[in-house]
Amino acid sequence: ASAERIVTLGGAVTEIVYALGAGDRVVGVDASSSFPRKVKDLAQVAYHRRLNAEGVLSLNPDLVVCTTDAGPPAAIEQLQASGVRVVIVEHDPGVAPLITKIRTIARLLDRWDRGEALIEAVEADLAKVQLPVDGEGPRVLFLMARGQSTLMVAGTNTAAAMMIELAGGVNAVDGYEGYKPLTAEAAVLAVPDVVLLMSSGLEAVGGVDALLKTPGLALTPAGQARRIEAMDGLFLLGFGPRTGKATHELHRRLFDENGEHEL
Repeated sequence: ASAERIVTLGGAVTEIVYALGAGDRVVGVDASSSFPRKVKDLAQVAYHRRLNAEGVLSLNPDLVVCTTDAGPPAAIEQLQASGVRVVIVEHDPGVAPLITKIRTIARLLDRWDRGEALIEAVEADLAKVQLPVDGEGPRVLFLMARGQSTLMVAGTNTAAAMMIELAGGVNAVDGYEGYKPLTAEAAVLAVPDVVLLMSSGLEAVGGVDALLKTPGLALTPAGQARRIEAMDGLFLLGFGPRTGKATHELHRRLFDENGEHEL
């Protein structure tokens, strides 16, 4: 609670600290932290999975908050050996891990009441989503894009699959966990009603027209109807305090005003 110079590593961690009203004590963030917008004015260290301990220590922090995704291990060990307090929170995607993460950081910063209020706000936003009562929602194929030549498909046990489920959709791929490269056959067999990407990913492949030139995609229901949706990556997959709002927005995009998915 007495920490006055905090470095937050991980977009969700940064958002939580700001949502708890302690953003004025943050002196540095990692490259994955893009919200709230004011963090762009802060010192930025490397991406939290490719940290350089010297870069973090150069900011003279008295507290570093990161997730179990942060690394490499040698960098975390160097931070801990420096004498700076390092607090590591779980990063598993999902609503329950998010609530645990908020409570952990709220307790750390002596903002317990604000943490409970933040949890209530997240749960209220999630409660606004009207899930399908009869039948299933639209089949959604999530693509992780790093360019036209690198398209990965989200299977089970991924942040994308969890968000699709929270929003009332059905992940179009359930035969494996994690991510695998997209093939024309896999795209056709998935029979997606909607293709979902991060905004940066859609930009990386050159937009909707370029994406639909990917073998197999144009033959799917989503491709034929040009049902391509893109959302900010941290907003959609970060599982931070905006998760309820992101779920509501994804639900709106997947369903029409009557709660039926568009074909």
